[in-house]
Amino acid sequence: MSAKNKPSDSHSLVLPWKTRISVSALSAVTDFFRRSDGTVNRHILSLLDLKASPNPNPVKGVKSSDIMVDPSRNLWFRLFVPTDTDTTTTSLPVVIFFHGGGFTFLSPSSFAYDAVCRRFARKLPAVVISVNYRLSPEHRYPSQYDDGFDVIQFLNRSELKQLPDFADLSKCFLAGDSAGANLAHNVAIRASREGSQFQVVKIIGLISIQPFFGGEERTDSEIRLRKSPIVSLERTDWLWKVFLPQGSDKDHEAVNVSGPKAVDISGLEYPETVVFVGGFDPLQDRQRGYYEWLKKSGKQARLIEYPNMMHAFYVFPELPESSQLIAQVKDFVSHKCKTSNSQ
Repeated sequence: MSAKNKPSDSHSLVLPWKTRISVSALSAVTDFFRRSDGTVNRHILSLLDLKASPNPNPVKGVKSSDIMVDPSRNLWFRLFVPTDTDTTTTSLPVVIFFHGGGFTFLSPSSFAYDAVCRRFARKLPAVVISVNYRLSPEHRYPSQYDDGFDVIQFLNRSELKQLPDFADLSKCFLAGDSAGANLAHNVAIRASREGSQFQVVKIIGLISIQPFFGGEERTDSEIRLRKSPIVSLERTDWLWKVFLPQGSDKDHEAVNVSGPKAVDISGLEYPETVVFVGGFDPLQDRQRGYYEWLKKSGKQARLIEYPNMMHAFYVFPELPESSQLIAQVKDFVSHKCKTSNSQ
């Protein structure tokens, strides 16, 4: 679907009362725990970040477990394995997922992301790996990208026994929403540069859900929707400030990925990408710019727009558009797997 008419401001955003309360609470929590000195009150925040434990017993057709990659930096991932799918004769693709939260908040065990990854595992179906990367401001750029790439290296070990036999690492997808989609993009660049070292893992697609990008010059949508929930200008400016190296501005290549300091990916085997955009997301101009930049760089990309949705809408299962997005991700994954089989 594609948006032809963009909403004029955030006041016409219509949400169910349940979603509206959740969005307001999420915005309030992130505001309360962001300190003006660039720190976060982790102790109290952890009490409010509702967690879901891994469960080896299937819940709604999916079981989960936590796999440690590097205890020295608490790098681990939550593994989601569908159990209601016939895998006796069929292998399943692997989705490496990076959660959102502005590089500062949340984790794979946060209730919302545990639920989202369970839905992906069940609906696609796929084996889903949700990465627990380090957070800013305690760990600035490029810690998050290092963690994401190192998980791929971990998976590339031929002796790896933690995944089920039917997990097909030759059909891997990078995926993420918001900051997680930014992370997926930057990990894709590094993996494309160093892909020759990967004998097991093959990345064949990238699922970019409302990626978190920025830049020094404000876009029209950032100005028009500057007070939007979750990703207001004030919040995103703070998040970039505590993420970037000291002295960097928002035209850094990690932030303004299609801007003046953008990495040249034209010669890289960057994976085919689907980009999701919301009409009430202040980041939408950045996201469309990313899509256009991919195309100009000679990469295959598809843009799917939700004119009446705000940032992170898909994590609210009560919204019909949430199920629609997951169905479109399923179509993208199925198409890429079929294409990969024919090559």
